[in-house]
Amino acid sequence: METTTRNILVAPLNWGIGHATRCIPIIKALQQNNFNPIIASDGAALAILKKEFPEILCLELPSYEIEYAKNGNHFKWKMLKNMPAMIDAILNEKKIVKKWVKKYDLYGIISDNRLGVFSKKIPCVFMTHQLNVLTGNTSWLTSKLHQATIKKFNECWVPDFQKNPNLSGKLGHLDHPDFKIKYIGALSRLKKMPLPQRYDLMVMLSGPEPQRSMLEERLFEESLRYDGKVVFVKGKIETEQKVLQYDNITFYNFMNSEELEKTFNESALVLCRSGYTTIMDLSFLNKKAFFIPTPGQYEQEYLAKKLKKEGLVPYAKQEDFRIENLLEVDLYKGLKPFENKTSWKQLFGLFERE
Repeated sequence: METTTRNILVAPLNWGIGHATRCIPIIKALQQNNFNPIIASDGAALAILKKEFPEILCLELPSYEIEYAKNGNHFKWKMLKNMPAMIDAILNEKKIVKKWVKKYDLYGIISDNRLGVFSKKIPCVFMTHQLNVLTGNTSWLTSKLHQATIKKFNECWVPDFQKNPNLSGKLGHLDHPDFKIKYIGALSRLKKMPLPQRYDLMVMLSGPEPQRSMLEERLFEESLRYDGKVVFVKGKIETEQKVLQYDNITFYNFMNSEELEKTFNESALVLCRSGYTTIMDLSFLNKKAFFIPTPGQYEQEYLAKKLKKEGLVPYAKQEDFRIENLLEVDLYKGLKPFENKTSWKQLFGLFERE
């Protein structure tokens, strides 16, 4: 009888909460396959996983200090200015993880876009939907740098499908990769449920500041002009949940996975950012949606354009959005679920020790 605790470190990037929430199904799958997940992150990503898994050991990593520019056109420069702090955090991460490998007798690492969470001593997985990192005219450079980092890991897991149709398009697909890629299918913590409709519109905010707050102000004013029942989830992770009724709108500062799943299923239409995790969630839920990409974030702009072109979901720029835009949704098909045939047992085979 084997009594060893097979510890696997799961470390999502704290950039919005998408990286954290898409790790939820992976953490659950590890538990079901007799591994013991240990969670490591910082900020809101760590807070959300602590709420979700109060029984799991959670460790703190240094923050990449990601902030968005107020003006979308300055997005890239803000990120460049932030580079020294980010590199500093990555180097610190490496030192910390080196200690943890020994201290917690780690069997493996799953890093969701955390570049320094890596060890040569144990099997390491890098999870990302961005094999190509879009940054406008510097995309080739940022993509090459990102791929060079991914190469150090034993495997790269892409939460998408290899063939068409897929969700990530050119973000998650390379013509001639020189490292090991496994397409693990779309991931979501949410399931489709046959619930009666309670809301005509669900507004779902997410992503780093100050853009989250700017969109909140914008959509608050627009939602007041909406003819129907609105549930408005601000995406602010705070210690206590606050619920406020104002006119036709019910406000929540945040919801846990269970509440979100229920509310998504009770809503006819979703208005949100075009972040990749959100897109995966909406496809699991078979939802009609309208997107407002984060200004200046090339990845979200690319995904919104891709899905519009495929006739699935319309979008508008943040400064152009009016509540009347939602009438366009009826002309689009909405996101459909994919069949996911991922075998976790096979994937986790990488962490089996003799």
